[in-house]
Amino acid sequence: MTAPAGETTALAPSVDVRPATGATTAVALVLAGGKASSYAPSETGHLAVARMRPFAALLHRRGRRRGLAVWLVRYRYRGWNGADRSPVADTRWALDEVRRRHGDVPVALVGHSMGGRTAFAVGDDPSVRGICALAPWVEDGDPADQLAAATVLIAHGNLDVVTSPRASRRYADRIIAAGGTAGYLVVTGDMHAMVFRWRRWNRITVGFTFGVLGLAPMPRWLDRLLQRGPTEVGRLAAGDQPGNDSGEHG
Repeated sequence: MTAPAGETTALAPSVDVRPATGATTAVALVLAGGKASSYAPSETGHLAVARMRPFAALLHRRGRRRGLAVWLVRYRYRGWNGADRSPVADTRWALDEVRRRHGDVPVALVGHSMGGRTAFAVGDDPSVRGICALAPWVEDGDPADQLAAATVLIAHGNLDVVTSPRASRRYADRIIAAGGTAGYLVVTGDMHAMVFRWRRWNRITVGFTFGVLGLAPMPRWLDRLLQRGPTEVGRLAAGDQPGNDSGEHG
């Protein structure tokens, strides 16, 4: 990993680890959002990072006794940075670090916004069992062939004006066309920050992550969604109560 031109000291990625109780049998890598272009150092106080801490805490609280460790990846830089795709290299490093510490345990990626785009880019890693992409940033030119063997859930608020729900649905279609398994879920009544329907976002994240890692059965409503694909869009509206797994916000 090299620093941008003019930067004398290369930064390094890191992880905030919430360990399993006992032996680690699975890892959830939590990937925060960021900016389209910025070589400013990523800091723990940035809003994009703070937004994902409740998800990390909830996954850990529900999963630590089942062997789940939760790692929140801290990127070197705040931005995606065009062809550099800065967070992709950082997340590849984190996946290698999981294997160095815990061997070939299964990994689920949970990414918001730029973190969703990063998760898609590294979804071909052999340790990755599934991707939970929350309001991901997707461009129509982003490749999907690397997800030919992946299981992907994309959830997007219908009021999001920061990233595109339509682009997310098109990307889910492209994953399926490439041979992967993908479901697309609309969270009705929420925006990019995921604050209005936080119980629904939590239910989506925990249900899919635990299901894809084999820590619990995949919720039936999610399993049906993944089986039918994005051509029949799943909707999780304000009044919906799928299952009995109530959400928490940390």
